[in-house]
Amino acid sequence: MTKSHAGGVSRRLFVAGAAAVAGQAAFAQTGSSTGNSTEIESDISQTIRHNISSFRALDWQPYFSSLRKGAILCDIQSRALHFWNEDASIYKLYPTSVPLTDDLTRKGRTEVVEKVVAPPWRPTPSMRERNPEWPAFIPGGDPTNPLGPLALYLGWQYYRIHGTQDTRKIGRRSSNGCIGLYNEHITELFGLASVGTQVLLI
Repeated sequence: MTKSHAGGVSRRLFVAGAAAVAGQAAFAQTGSSTGNSTEIESDISQTIRHNISSFRALDWQPYFSSLRKGAILCDIQSRALHFWNEDASIYKLYPTSVPLTDDLTRKGRTEVVEKVVAPPWRPTPSMRERNPEWPAFIPGGDPTNPLGPLALYLGWQYYRIHGTQDTRKIGRRSSNGCIGLYNEHITELFGLASVGTQVLLI
């Protein structure tokens, strides 16, 4: 099941800096489960020097007892996402962005609870306090929306697997908790995963 979100927002004060933000900022999600918030970070070129992602194929059996409804393994260390479908006839390996620090990283088991087309963006109350000029909402599909075209909402509050408008994030420790994919990869994964797909972050 998919959900599409739409809506408008007046963001006059935000738009002036949005072009610069879209080109220079890294985005990482930290928001509410109902609001799908994402934090706008500092210029990634100044904060992250390396873009390294170690790839190797993995077998699903050490990580999952079965492949019922498929399985997603997010390996924070290698900055890679692995997907197996239910009968193991499809295996995909994608580079990802991962959380900046261990404190921002949640590990363990959850599942896909919702598939959202054109996910909206909302800042958390603390972000609004620090940046009152930011909009309360950016609709999905807006070029300044940091979540890309699609998102898999996880069973943990605030956590998503989503696309990104800033491709420099991929392969980096650059998020505040979420797993980011190239837009073409989240599009493929979105079609393969389902509500109930198992997710393990290690």
